[in-house]
Amino acid sequence: MIGRRTDSGERYGASFLELFFDLVFVFAITQVSHLLLDHLTWTGLGQSMIALLVVWWAWNGTTWLTNSLDVEAVPVKLLMLALMLAGLLMAVAIPEAFADLGLLFVGSYVAIQMGRTAFLTFVGSKRGSADRSRDSRILIWFCFSAPFWIAGALVEGEARAALWLLALGLDYVAPLTLYRVPGLAKVAPEAWTLGTSHFAERFGLFVIIALGESIILAGATAADLELDWPMLMSLVIAFIGTAALWWLYFSTIAARVERSLAESEDPVLLARDAFTYGHVLIIAGIILVAVGDELVIAHPTEALATAELLTVVAGPVFYLAAQIALRWRMTGGLSRRRPVAIAVCAAVGVIGWLGAPAMLVGGLLVAVLVALAVTDELSGRSRKRESTEATA
Repeated sequence: MIGRRTDSGERYGASFLELFFDLVFVFAITQVSHLLLDHLTWTGLGQSMIALLVVWWAWNGTTWLTNSLDVEAVPVKLLMLALMLAGLLMAVAIPEAFADLGLLFVGSYVAIQMGRTAFLTFVGSKRGSADRSRDSRILIWFCFSAPFWIAGALVEGEARAALWLLALGLDYVAPLTLYRVPGLAKVAPEAWTLGTSHFAERFGLFVIIALGESIILAGATAADLELDWPMLMSLVIAFIGTAALWWLYFSTIAARVERSLAESEDPVLLARDAFTYGHVLIIAGIILVAVGDELVIAHPTEALATAELLTVVAGPVFYLAAQIALRWRMTGGLSRRRPVAIAVCAAVGVIGWLGAPAMLVGGLLVAVLVALAVTDELSGRSRKRESTEATA
């Protein structure tokens, strides 16, 4: 049996193999952004969200695997490379997933889920062990959803979307039930083990992936356009906005999340809620910001159309709302500054609706994010100073 990293109780970080594996998902996130950018409608938004949730579930499940198995073992390395290839094929198919490449898209996804879980069940755990009992239930759930994924690829239009939403619902509901299978004993949360520092680091790295994709999309858009001052100023604004997103996550949320996870009495359930579910909302917000940046850079001096304006404003609003939800699940507390920032972003949207140029709208939204980052930093320093004085 493959050794399990969590058995030793030692802290460990992300491996080079995991970082290499993530490269495919840099491309996948870029593909999701392009899908939304090319189909800026409610239908396109729905398709992009399905694509993102599929990409996320493929990456997220693999992260749970590498959190427990010894990634230096040769079989695990081979598995990760195979999953990486399947992820590449899945990412290639994203722009045409709802057209001619639906079968390649979901076939690759199903191969990732079934192959990884079968490996966990029959190679990564001993016969008759609690690990095999748990992993076999996960495999049963994927076996149940797989036919709906494949059936959706064989039809078109609304029928495809309906079947894929059903399959997606099964995949996302399964962890909430702890993969309960009728007729089999219930699996307790204690059946999972968790390396908290590794887990928090891996999900933080995926946030970096999404932020990197924002920079790539902004830079690629600018490189394809004629360089002038409005476009260059929009590019600078986009970069500052991405930096503010980074600051808002890694200077406040990331450390709090890892600390809450390490101190939790039920770290597995908390990790499931805050990372498996909560972080995909963070990623969705970053993708919306990236698409909004592209729209502003491409049309800096023009008023944005309704769909474009909604996208530009929705990015920071969704990102901040996701942070509110994440903080509430991790600490039970609610942010006071972020709801105010969301309201100000909505007011900026009204300014855009009245005909303000895209660059002004983008600049005002970034100003809100920067102001929030500054107040977070000042508040954090104040708390540290008060704590130091109290213990002195």
